[in-house]
Amino acid sequence: MDHHHSDLGGGHGPVHYEINQLTTIILDDFKILGSEEWCRFEELGIPAIKARVDSGAKTSSMQANKIKIFSKGLEDWVRFEVNPLQDNRSISILCQAKLVDVRSVKSSQGISEERPVIKTPVNIGGNVFEIEVTLANRDTMEYRMLLGREALNARYLVDPSQSFCQGDISDEEMSHKYRPYQSDKTGLSIGLLASNPELYSNKRIIEAGEIRGHKVVFLNVENVYMKLDASSPEIRYRGGNILDKFDAVIPRIKPSVTFYGCALLRQFDTLGVYCLNSADSISKSRDKLFASQLFSKHDIHIPITGFAKSPMDTKDLIRMVNGAPLIIKLLESTQGKGVVLAETNKAAESVINAFKSVQTNILVQEFIKEANGQDIRCFVVNGKVVASMQRQAQKGEFRANIHQGGAASLIKITSEERKLAIKSAKVLNLDVAGVDIIRSNRGPLLLEVNSSPGLEGIENTTGMDIANVMIETIERKLKYAQ
Repeated sequence: MDHHHSDLGGGHGPVHYEINQLTTIILDDFKILGSEEWCRFEELGIPAIKARVDSGAKTSSMQANKIKIFSKGLEDWVRFEVNPLQDNRSISILCQAKLVDVRSVKSSQGISEERPVIKTPVNIGGNVFEIEVTLANRDTMEYRMLLGREALNARYLVDPSQSFCQGDISDEEMSHKYRPYQSDKTGLSIGLLASNPELYSNKRIIEAGEIRGHKVVFLNVENVYMKLDASSPEIRYRGGNILDKFDAVIPRIKPSVTFYGCALLRQFDTLGVYCLNSADSISKSRDKLFASQLFSKHDIHIPITGFAKSPMDTKDLIRMVNGAPLIIKLLESTQGKGVVLAETNKAAESVINAFKSVQTNILVQEFIKEANGQDIRCFVVNGKVVASMQRQAQKGEFRANIHQGGAASLIKITSEERKLAIKSAKVLNLDVAGVDIIRSNRGPLLLEVNSSPGLEGIENTTGMDIANVMIETIERKLKYAQ
């Protein structure tokens, strides 16, 4: 191994520091660490992990997921998985160690979480000693390991301007060290969290995943339940099977189970499973009012919209959005249900007054006549519009939803429409979105963003294999190479 030593001595012989012209301090017993160093954990079976030297943290910590505490005889042990390489999540090492403690640790955002603590020997450049390590269930850590003060005390001096003072490891050496851990590709394990296995979209996603060599399991939202516990959270499926083997979950949650489905997604996220659309982005998109507020805040143009709860001043609400014709929506509506077109102010008043009696939240929106019952569905995956179609409402019908009998055709969208679709999905932070746009006299307007867009209409209209694009996105996010 090639040892790069700093000019400060790299741990050979005394290190001289000039404090001023008169005083020179000799530090015999200290080695020098740079701002990052390689650590080896022979006992845990981790050949090498790049650590950031962090003298601001007391204890060292390591990224770990699928953390489970279990009993071995009379002792508590902890089992966990480590992805030791920053840029390759498909390499995962299963470790176990005796549990020393469970501590409440405050993250840099000030959030407290319970973290298991283990003791294990670390080897830094041939120097082996035991350190305490907290296991952090956060995959966003740029470095998989932080080396804290306790490991440095009385052993090392830190020179932040250097890196790998205790020896660097070349890429070839790393790939040699990790070759045994690169299993012959067995594919990813993907859960499809939905309600109806017979739906076209769900069948296509399972098919696309299997064609690419992955295992795709259909999970009925209503048969999944969870255990909330700081040290060993779990997700179980009908009959008590623990769902801890998934690399990713694709949510296709119907509106009636949004609340529960999102709670499950947050739990999967806690367990280190990648979700194609997060709970947060789905709930934002399902809250039509919140979504509209986000759009106007981010300068995304939507039809003029008014919102009220059983409004007293019906006339003013109608006036506020420039009068009839108006679209009146019940806030909880989906697939074009609970949406009425009122052609005159009089009709608008009577519809709003009728809705009033059921004490519900009402959205009123200007009707874009010039769209002629047409809208554009853009399918956005991972920040790109992968397909678009135009939907034309049936004669005498203003809703272009396919579920309402709308007819679809191919369309070439403008660059302005493409930007609008991408920005709308981004504002809600959706990896997969069906963005509905309408063409008006003042340019494209956003109608709504759907977090579980159906594949049937768009795949049949465009001939695109969108289910495959979704699976490829998961592979990309998990750095999985075919």
